[in-house]
Amino acid sequence: MFQIDSFSRVPVYEQIIDQIESFVLKGILTDDTQIPSVRNLSVTLSINPNTIQKAYSELDRNGIIYSVPGRGCFITKDAKKILSEQKKGKISSLTELLGELKLAGVTKEIILDTVDSVYSNKDEKEGKKQ
Repeated sequence: MFQIDSFSRVPVYEQIIDQIESFVLKGILTDDTQIPSVRNLSVTLSINPNTIQKAYSELDRNGIIYSVPGRGCFITKDAKKILSEQKKGKISSLTELLGELKLAGVTKEIILDTVDSVYSNKDEKEGKKQ
């Protein structure tokens, strides 16, 4: 389920966070689904447990997971909504990027084709899942 790229410049704990967030957005991890324990994931990925705990603490702080003492960590009911709102916050970055692409001579048609491609691939994947 989890894959860590040890050659990546992205810290391991951020890779774990990114993957859990991606699983939530894709519907792989849903409300109240238990995620692997720190110890279990540590053994599976051969990673220091403190690294995994750091990722889980960050996810907890952001409201994506909650912990139940003695039982483990679970996905919150609002996790997908929280993540969607966070992603919507990136629209200003997209606006900046589009301005840069426009200045570089990238046409609106190329950008729209790219957007259409991304959204049609998403729709196809969701259709296969249903």
